[in-house]
Amino acid sequence: MPENILVQRWKRFIKTDASSGIILVVAAALALIMANSYFSYSYNAFLEFPVSITLGDFAIRKPLVLWVNDGLMALFFFVVSLEIKRELLYGQLSNRDQIVLPFLAAVAGIIFPALIYVAFNYHDAIAMNGWAIPSATDIAFALGIFMLFGKHLPPSLKLFLLSVAIIDDIGAVIIIALFYSQDLAPYSLIVASVGLVLLFIFNRLELENKTPFILVSIVVWAAVLKSGVHATLAGFAVAWFIPIARKESESMSYQVEQGLHPWIIFFVLPLFAFANAGVGLTNVSADKLFTPISIGIIGGLFIGKQLGIFTACFIAIKLKLCRMPKGATWSQLYGVCLLCGVGFTMSLFIGSLAFEEQGLAYQTQVKVGVLVGSLISAVAGTLLIRKSSKLKTATIDSATDKSSELFKLTEGENK
Repeated sequence: MPENILVQRWKRFIKTDASSGIILVVAAALALIMANSYFSYSYNAFLEFPVSITLGDFAIRKPLVLWVNDGLMALFFFVVSLEIKRELLYGQLSNRDQIVLPFLAAVAGIIFPALIYVAFNYHDAIAMNGWAIPSATDIAFALGIFMLFGKHLPPSLKLFLLSVAIIDDIGAVIIIALFYSQDLAPYSLIVASVGLVLLFIFNRLELENKTPFILVSIVVWAAVLKSGVHATLAGFAVAWFIPIARKESESMSYQVEQGLHPWIIFFVLPLFAFANAGVGLTNVSADKLFTPISIGIIGGLFIGKQLGIFTACFIAIKLKLCRMPKGATWSQLYGVCLLCGVGFTMSLFIGSLAFEEQGLAYQTQVKVGVLVGSLISAVAGTLLIRKSSKLKTATIDSATDKSSELFKLTEGENK
């Protein structure tokens, strides 16, 4: 009987929007504990465990951490791309009135953090590779916090947060494609292009069997991995050729997205967080942790994100280019802007690309900057959203009490 109760509680928990953020926090905390304890050797051995796939002369040999970053994260970008496509064609991003505000906010939320990072690191050519690290928003963390502490806030703010994060993801993909691809291999790119053409043909033929799509997608991923373009872009590209229909129950795209979504939320992202958040702090002095790189990331996430997004929203709304999210106040909107500074997963991922060849010291600085900047943004956003949510609840309760008193007075007069 107790086991059944635990199972029921777990099922209820995973159905909540906040569950993904909570699991990410647990995974990151576990990584930090292991990296700074007796288990540090086991933790590092786990990340460096060699895994290889060999088919004749073709071979992929990587440590486990790179299989997570290059393989599983490609699957994450695949699902993100399916969601973006659905929202652009049939969802909230298909309406011009709904896309203007989050689009302007997301663009400013990419530019401002990058400028702050550059201000701290313009003198160092190697450090400048990390300019895009604080430009990303972690949708799972940000949405999880919003759902936990902003239950009584207008639904329009949730849509705004989701839209900003989705457009932010598109920006991250473009940045990775343009700035973090190197030593391109033409033959591999040709193979990947042929694969995409085949997927396009499958789409036009309206094939209902998923197997051809899966097999060709694997070939495209392997070709992109060998091409010098980052493998996650294969996941993003492939998603656009998966058939989609307005009626979700008949759409292969929607079925695949829903089938993979739990795996992404409860396996891929937590494993990525566990593999990338474990920064060793033992015998490391503060001056080696808080460097221009880490300070630039902290400033970009906490100051750049909120400043860029809120400034863009304020100007756009005042110029009447778009409207304030329905039912929201300026303080509530500002709280959401603070939450957008939670970079975590995407920031760590871009950081791993930016300093892929620079060694542990640079990765440590990135992890410290991302973790501290995301934590400060999360705490500040939580406090403001919680306060706004309580004020909203108090206002509703007050209005209910007044209505009740008015009803009683009216009832008395009628008697």
